[in-house]
Amino acid sequence: MILLVLFFLIRIQLHFHSSIAQILILPLKSQLIPSGSFSKSLNKLPFQHNVTLTVSLAVGSPPQNVTMVLDTGSELSWLHCNDTTRISQPVFHPTQSSSYSPVICSSPICTTRTRDFSVPASCDSNNLCHAVLSYADASSSEGNLAIDTFNIVGSEINGTIFGCMDSGFSSNTNEDAKTTGLMGMNRGSLSFVSQMGFPKFSYCISGYDFTGLLLFGDSNFTWLAPLNYTPLIQISTPLPYFDRVAYTVQLEGIRVGDRLLPLPKSVFEPDHTGAGQTMVDSGTQFTFLLGPAYTALRNEFLNRTTGVLRVLEDPNFVFQGAMDLCYRVPLNQTVLPLLPTVSLVFQGAEMTVSGDRLLYRVWGEVRGNDSVYCFTFGSSELLGIEAYVIGHHHQQNVWMEFDLEKSRIGLAQVRCDLARERIGVFH
Repeated sequence: MILLVLFFLIRIQLHFHSSIAQILILPLKSQLIPSGSFSKSLNKLPFQHNVTLTVSLAVGSPPQNVTMVLDTGSELSWLHCNDTTRISQPVFHPTQSSSYSPVICSSPICTTRTRDFSVPASCDSNNLCHAVLSYADASSSEGNLAIDTFNIVGSEINGTIFGCMDSGFSSNTNEDAKTTGLMGMNRGSLSFVSQMGFPKFSYCISGYDFTGLLLFGDSNFTWLAPLNYTPLIQISTPLPYFDRVAYTVQLEGIRVGDRLLPLPKSVFEPDHTGAGQTMVDSGTQFTFLLGPAYTALRNEFLNRTTGVLRVLEDPNFVFQGAMDLCYRVPLNQTVLPLLPTVSLVFQGAEMTVSGDRLLYRVWGEVRGNDSVYCFTFGSSELLGIEAYVIGHHHQQNVWMEFDLEKSRIGLAQVRCDLARERIGVFH
């Protein structure tokens, strides 16, 4: 899923090697890490986060440069193709690519491999495989499945399946106009990471200097920080509200400071319809909680900040339609007061949110001499989704490893800017 707003800029510059363990790093200049420094077939990518989480590469023959939003909450990668609704929209031109091939609707790609789409693929009037993709922020994209060559800095990846979308709508038009499409990274068979066959990938997002690191392959950085693993939840029987290809983990509790909120574990478990799963999603900015969990956390944080922060008394203001706990902070105040930490307790691991990651300044909102800051946990129900969603804002300074082979996610609290330096990736 995508909620847009604040994500990251990733410049991909790498080579794929199936048997030689080496890494090509090209942030501003190339640097080759000697063979044997890391485990097999590791590709590491520096990035800076600014507005959208994007990957830059080339598609087609001859190659056309494209920019794609990286999203662990989506399956099908897609590009805008010949979109005439916005003149400034970057597009991929399939008619200019000799390696482009549309997928016909009788192909197994269309009939079998799209089974995890929220809306089943169908046939259009030209007998081509047609897909309609919808996202939680009310954005959508529609078009045909196709196959073409993806070129990542000189390495051609033939036969990549993606969506060639003729129309698309986003709730964030200004930022959407800067990207050509989306790169899906969930566990579905058509996701980019699944098609590439990577056993795992990792990323680390810095909240200190707005840089980060993305790695494809087996990182095995035990010397950097010991990872605590939480298993990915899988179900065999399809349920109407359970996304089976999402990175679903088991949230078991929420702690504010040293106090565990008095919530039964059943609050965090999916019901008989599948509603209530907990998903780790790089395509969502903030974290959203369901019913009792959100109410309990909101009340506890509000009580802990009484006398420390001034509540915004404006019932008509709800940030992004789902975050209704906001505060007034003097415009001349540059440092936020000491705030209680919020820890998300998973089976086998924890994610602790502290400091300025707990409050987000809403730019453009001013009340007298005060700016407006909102609590970075929101209500899933106000958002209109039946799930817990862990967004990337709370993944800052957390090493996130998605281990597809062992079906688990590893977490470790680290300084991501320092991790970049120790691994050897510089600006």
